[in-house]
Amino acid sequence: MELAKTYDPKAVEKPLYEWWEKSGFFKPENQLYLDPNEPPFVITIPPPNVTGTLHMGHALTSAIEDLMVRYHRMKGARTLWVPGTDHAGIATQAVVERELAKRGLNRRDLTREEFLKEAWAWKEQSHRTINLQQRALGISVDWDREAFTLDEARSLAVRTAFKMLYDRGLIYRDTRMINWDPVQLTSVSDLEVEFKEEGEPGFLYYVRYPLQTNRWRGPQHPWGSGRWAEGATEWITVATTRPETILGDTAVMVNPEDDRYTHLVACRAILPVLGRELPIISDPSVDMHFGTGAVKVTPAHDFTDYEVGKRHHLPFIEVMDEHARMNENAGPYAGLDRFECRKQLVADLEKEGLLVKVEPYMVRLGRGQRSGAVIEPRISLQWFCNVKHMAQRAANAVREGHLRIIPKRFEKTWFDWLDNIKDWCISRQLWWGHQIPVWYVTNAEALREANPVLREANLPTQYCELTEEEAYRAARRDWGDAVQLEQDPDVLDTWFSSGLWPFSTLGWPQDTPDMRTYYPTTMLETGYDILFFWVARMVMLGLELTGKLPFTHVYLHGLIRTSDGEKMSKSKPEKVIDPLELIDTYGTDAVRFFLVTAGAPGGDVKMDAKRVGGRWRSERIEGARNFANKLWNATRFVLSRVSDPSVLTTEQPLSLPDRWILARLAQTVRDVRRLMEHFEYGEAGRLIYDFIWSDYCDWYLECAKVHLNAPVLVRVLDAALRLLHPFMPFVTEALWQKLKEATHAALPLESFNYPAIMLSPYPRERDFDAPDEAALADMARVQEAITAIRNVRAEYDVSPSKRVQVLFSVGEHAALFETMRDYIAALAGVEPSALIAAHVEAPAQAIARIVGAGTLYLPLGGLVNLEAERARLRETLGEVEAQIARLEALLASEFSTRAPAPIVEKERARLEDLRTRKQNLEQRLRDLEGERAAG
Repeated sequence: MELAKTYDPKAVEKPLYEWWEKSGFFKPENQLYLDPNEPPFVITIPPPNVTGTLHMGHALTSAIEDLMVRYHRMKGARTLWVPGTDHAGIATQAVVERELAKRGLNRRDLTREEFLKEAWAWKEQSHRTINLQQRALGISVDWDREAFTLDEARSLAVRTAFKMLYDRGLIYRDTRMINWDPVQLTSVSDLEVEFKEEGEPGFLYYVRYPLQTNRWRGPQHPWGSGRWAEGATEWITVATTRPETILGDTAVMVNPEDDRYTHLVACRAILPVLGRELPIISDPSVDMHFGTGAVKVTPAHDFTDYEVGKRHHLPFIEVMDEHARMNENAGPYAGLDRFECRKQLVADLEKEGLLVKVEPYMVRLGRGQRSGAVIEPRISLQWFCNVKHMAQRAANAVREGHLRIIPKRFEKTWFDWLDNIKDWCISRQLWWGHQIPVWYVTNAEALREANPVLREANLPTQYCELTEEEAYRAARRDWGDAVQLEQDPDVLDTWFSSGLWPFSTLGWPQDTPDMRTYYPTTMLETGYDILFFWVARMVMLGLELTGKLPFTHVYLHGLIRTSDGEKMSKSKPEKVIDPLELIDTYGTDAVRFFLVTAGAPGGDVKMDAKRVGGRWRSERIEGARNFANKLWNATRFVLSRVSDPSVLTTEQPLSLPDRWILARLAQTVRDVRRLMEHFEYGEAGRLIYDFIWSDYCDWYLECAKVHLNAPVLVRVLDAALRLLHPFMPFVTEALWQKLKEATHAALPLESFNYPAIMLSPYPRERDFDAPDEAALADMARVQEAITAIRNVRAEYDVSPSKRVQVLFSVGEHAALFETMRDYIAALAGVEPSALIAAHVEAPAQAIARIVGAGTLYLPLGGLVNLEAERARLRETLGEVEAQIARLEALLASEFSTRAPAPIVEKERARLEDLRTRKQNLEQRLRDLEGERAAG
């Protein structure tokens, strides 16, 4: 029955987790307490990427979701939490390529099969690490149902989903402008392009294009001669941040409302370098206030210009290759990297007298989320998914109340994105991922040549099927047995497979027992930063493919930030905190409790961690660890008082502290359950903390040292541990097991019928009588009096062992204070013979404190040496007055107008503090000199 003197998380956490898992407590089939009125609670974990290890964001996700799961399991809902990991196509491929580079290898040095072997080896290594970290975080997932987005079951789901959408005409192949990553050599979605909010430092280049006139039809001298534009007399000046794309210009454009240029519309400009004729066109998309109001149009290298090019039927001239090197269309700059081309072209423009000026400019520069490379708009043949109708259904699900987003403020963001959605580019030019299940006929021409019938037939040349075997079967029906097929080499966007996660993890497209029992799921919990990346796509695909919402609630947590508010980023490794390091220092429960109570739904969490002696230290997490220690010591005290079982079977009337703690427990259970049902987990945790630390430990346990009611002591501790369990699972399980072992034979509480606290019922309002309002009011009066006495003792630095004399003038509450005499004497250090009466004459030279119940008098002679205290106070008062005089003089000088405002405000605040301190010292001197004053 004995507990160690101090709580050592390392001695408790690993053995407990292994016991939970081995016992099957995480499986919904093994739940013992079930409430028939509670619907199943089902949640799928946001699968961590197999790119390495978990970070603090994953720790926050784990803490919140495990809290939800443990709470609903204890509520009696059949609860399933499905774990898994994500293959994270582009991110994992980037990591594997970096690992290869360390060995002097490039992806192109390997075959696709060889590269995939390397990627699977990395996946296994990362997966093992992630699993160990997740177990250390205490997550109560059903490990037997673990999934991976690239395993065989999920691969079948992806192929099935693709084929269903393809057959419905929602997936198609087209040549369009996309975001191109020239480092990873793949398309990326808009959401995978990152922009700095303030932009990046760059330049705005003003370049003049000569106009074609009757007297000047074009350049007569070669580019670079310094005479290229010789003879030109009229010009139009454009401004651009990307001069290298000048080489792909096919028009100059102005706003039709811009009177400066309307006379030039339909005229022609001559393109620098290449001498190409450019029509001057008008279009309302031109911002008249940007640059000169005239802009160059490069349809093959800019998203806006791409749409302009289609509207005005302009040529699309690509001047860069897939590596962002200038191609043969770039004339003399062919073969140069785009940025080297920019440098040389600008120098040449200046030489030819065509560079008007260059201005510093903050450029909105898109970079690849994974590579950091500057993204290049590029026209490319890709696969797309038409999601407009799906997006409308997803938006309506929220508008009509079928899907709830918490917190509600994110609904606006949801609508803004879905209502303006574009078709989704779903193909990626990678090797790691789900290869697109489309096969192309590679020998169609040869087959037509050999068979006149085929020449006349309009046969398909691509087949979308679930397997290669099925593709061949379909193709042979059309082309005969000699047909040859080749699978599309591209893979699907990672978010395509992730978008199927809530139902693919339950066995879809098969009709499995899990799909029938647990779909739709209940909750999707994740960070607000992937509301579009992931959440919206799950809702769209869930509605389209299953006909049902994949979940009914979306709970969004915030980001983990550094103490100065910065987002933790791999680009600043010195600020990235490893959760396992904090767990090693403080224990899992402390880290988890901090994370779930540090912020509100959707609010960012600031870490106060700092490096001390090579390790991360956090005062707030240390505070949570101290809370665990406080609870540990409180349980040790309780166990020490119930070592004799007879104290648990002896009936006795309830004292005021007994009635009060039971009332406070009832209030706390009611309020915590209300907060938990409204997803206010942080506030619920803080209420439990206050109840355990203040009400139970600081007040009730101290009262129990005066008068012991063991059954109440144990009942309240049992309920408190169950309340806290979802927040701090390890320490509560360890203490509850000891409490149960020590008391269940003599005090058979309902909760003790269960083998583990995680399987026992969460405290319910119906388990307790309505809060005793009279007990709450009476105890509050006594607590206020005790606190007032303690404050006076602290003010006068009275030794803790010294008992003080107090006179209680408490009117109608005299009988209450009389019944509490022993408690007051013990908790406030008061002489047991203290005078308690309805009315007491105020004695001379006494401190008076007015409280709700009446007035307390503390004779000064019993507190301090009066003469010595007077002398000390006068000396201190003199020092404070001198400091006030110096500060008043400083603030009356030029300092108040010349010094920075924050420094001046700081000095003013210091002056106010000193004035308050002066008033307190004067009051204490008056008390000592016999001038009674009520404080």
